[in-house]
Amino acid sequence: PQVYPSLLLKMLSLCWPTHSCVCLCADLSLVRFISAELTRGYFLEHNEAKYTERREKVYTCLRIPKELEKLMMFGFFLCLDVFLYVFTLLPLRVLLALMRLLTLPCCGLSGSRILQPAQVCDVLKGVIMVLCYFMMHYVDYSMMYHMIRGQSVIKLYIIYNMLEVADRLFSSFGQDILDALYWTATEPKERKRAHIGVIPHFFMAVLYVFLHAILIMVQATTLNVAFNSHNKSLLTIMMSNNFVEIKGSVFKKFENNNLFQMSNSDIKERFTNYTLLLIVCLRNMEQFSWNPDHLWVLFPDVCMVIASETVVDIVKHAFITKFNDITADVYSEYRASLAFDLVSSRQKNAYTDYSDSVSRRMGFIPLPLALLIRVVTSSVKIQGSLSIVCVVLFYLGMITLKVLNSIVLLGKSCMYVKEANMEEKLFQNPPSAAPSFIFTNQLRPHPSEGEPAEEGLSASVTTQPSQSDECPAPQIPTSQSDQFLTTPDESEEKSLIQDDTELKHRAPKKDLLEIDRFTICGNRID
Repeated sequence: PQVYPSLLLKMLSLCWPTHSCVCLCADLSLVRFISAELTRGYFLEHNEAKYTERREKVYTCLRIPKELEKLMMFGFFLCLDVFLYVFTLLPLRVLLALMRLLTLPCCGLSGSRILQPAQVCDVLKGVIMVLCYFMMHYVDYSMMYHMIRGQSVIKLYIIYNMLEVADRLFSSFGQDILDALYWTATEPKERKRAHIGVIPHFFMAVLYVFLHAILIMVQATTLNVAFNSHNKSLLTIMMSNNFVEIKGSVFKKFENNNLFQMSNSDIKERFTNYTLLLIVCLRNMEQFSWNPDHLWVLFPDVCMVIASETVVDIVKHAFITKFNDITADVYSEYRASLAFDLVSSRQKNAYTDYSDSVSRRMGFIPLPLALLIRVVTSSVKIQGSLSIVCVVLFYLGMITLKVLNSIVLLGKSCMYVKEANMEEKLFQNPPSAAPSFIFTNQLRPHPSEGEPAEEGLSASVTTQPSQSDECPAPQIPTSQSDQFLTTPDESEEKSLIQDDTELKHRAPKKDLLEIDRFTICGNRID
């Protein structure tokens, strides 16, 4: 007979206690729940956009190592080209400038200048290098090595971190000192004098290059002590310092300009570390009488340092691009911007030397690093005519390497600039600063004043746009209460004041070509 559910429950309650009936109902619902969990389904295509975005992020992370290393390789050879320029073409250019000075009474003064501005800058660089090289003879590398070796491991770790911070500070201010010297020495004389003179600027530049060279030598000495330590604990701590860099940079807001600065810093850091590793290997080989077997003892540690640096850079850039929704194609834009500097320095309207452009862009100043040749000359003894012939052949080989590297880089740079459609910018006049210096916010000209609205602002923070015929009313942020012609309350007034101050302090977006290593970019989360 058919029994209704309520009647069935009454019969069960009469036969069993109440708790038994509840357990039976719970068992029945638990079975249904487990059955539903085992058989339920879902369709990913209902949220296709979300899963497609996640897949693209995975593909972007997989593309980062290749694109990043292409940028790193191109930037490394740019730094190598600038570094070789100091030893190869710069001495020859200085000799040509001195020959012009010596032959000036015979040839006569054909123009208004005794030397061209580029020749004046070359002579200044050569004199600074010669003076600092002789000053480095008073620095005892062996005494410095034993003083650092006598310190504890923790103290050396702190010293190494302090040296890294000091190197960045020196690089940021050092290029300004050199640029001030070059401009003071080549500034047209008919202008009103607004500087302290060439000689004070020259002594400031010599002092900077000398101190920065000592700083780099201490870095190389600390790294040498880490390699020669018995338990390799200092080397391990110094390598772990690279992974701390991931923690300090990954979980921050990054824009394209900030990432471009970080990429330039990584290129400079990698080239500097490779140079320091080369100096360490030379010093160790000299201590072991150039025994090739000792090179294989150093080889695993060198590979470990290089591998850790590469892995940290890849992981850091991969997660930065992931968290900030930056595509891997941005590294092609960075490479094109670096290539643009090389190509523009070969134009007739060039306003700076390529080595100085790389120094501003990456923070890589080759003059202090080149003074490490003092350590090389103390490690390699030149005796006899055969040694002199080997030195001459080595110098010719460096010139050949420099010329070949420059030719390949120039060809690659032209290709990158063409792919990025940046040929038109090569023929534009360089940005010029206004005569009046106003340390306020940059004001962007109205598009009707002859400048396209989509172009980036000039890198100068001192220019002010000319006033147009029409004087539009100043735009102030408005709230919803303004639409009803009512007076805003206190909370809305505070928000208006806060927005106004944020607009004043917000830095304008800059083009990649206007960003150097030490430009302060906006890091505000909009």
